[in-house]
Amino acid sequence: MAASGSKGITPPPQMINSGDPPRTPEQLAEAARRLGLPMRDERLFQQALTHRSYLNENPTAALKDNERLEFLGDSVLDFLAAQWLYERLPDQQEGTLTQLRAGMVSNAPLAVYAGEIGLGGLILMGRGEETGGGRAKTSNLSQTLEAVLGALYLDQGLEATRAYISPYFERRLPALLSESGGKDAKSRLQEWALGHGLPAPHYTLISQSGPEHAPVFTVAVWVGGQQKATGSGTSKRRAEQAAAQSALLVVSGEG
Repeated sequence: MAASGSKGITPPPQMINSGDPPRTPEQLAEAARRLGLPMRDERLFQQALTHRSYLNENPTAALKDNERLEFLGDSVLDFLAAQWLYERLPDQQEGTLTQLRAGMVSNAPLAVYAGEIGLGGLILMGRGEETGGGRAKTSNLSQTLEAVLGALYLDQGLEATRAYISPYFERRLPALLSESGGKDAKSRLQEWALGHGLPAPHYTLISQSGPEHAPVFTVAVWVGGQQKATGSGTSKRRAEQAAAQSALLVVSGEG
C-alpha cells in the first residue's frame, strides 16, 4: 500500500515477498512503509506481527505476542465496519446491516485480504507453526491483520485506522451484496439445506484454545447428518460463520 498520511490509502498492487520476517527497526520501518502503515512506534508493529508460537520456542526473547492487540483490533474492526455500513447504506435496516457486518469481519475474507497484502510473510512465528503451514492459516492471517489494526489504533488513532481499512470495506461490500443479497453465511447455508430437503444445519463446538482474553473457538457444522466443514474465530458466532462459509464451498461442489 502507498501511504498518504491518514487518507487515500490503497491496497498494494502485489503481494510483498519479504523473505525473513522483519526484526530490526529498519526492517520494520520498511515493512510498515510497504504495507502503507503510518506507524510511529515500530515496537507496536513488531508486537502485532509476533505469533505466540515464536515466544513458546524463544521464551527469552524480549517480545510480546500479538494476542492483546488482536483483541483490541477485533473490537475496533467491528466498530469501524458498523459505522462504515451505517454511513454507506443509509436505507438499510438493522438486521441487514448486522448480517453485512458479520460478512465484513469474518475470518475467511480478512485472511484473504491479509494474504494479498503480504502480511503472512511478515509474521514472526515458531518453526513448528511455520512448517505446519502457519503462514497460510486463516486464523493466523485474520488475527494478525486485527492485531495490526489494534496497533495502528494505539499508534495513530481511530481516523488513521478507518482510512487504512476502508479500502477493504469498499472491496468487500459488492461481493457480499452480489453473493448473498445481504444474508450471512449461516443464513445462506440454511437456505441451501432446506432447498435440498435437508434439516437445518447444526453447529457443535469442537475446541476452545488460547488465553481467556483472546480465545479461539473451533466449530463444526453438520448438514444432512454429515460434518461438512469446520471454522475458527474469536467468538462462537464468528467460528460458526467461518464454518458455514467453508461448508458453502463444499456443498457448491456437490451440486
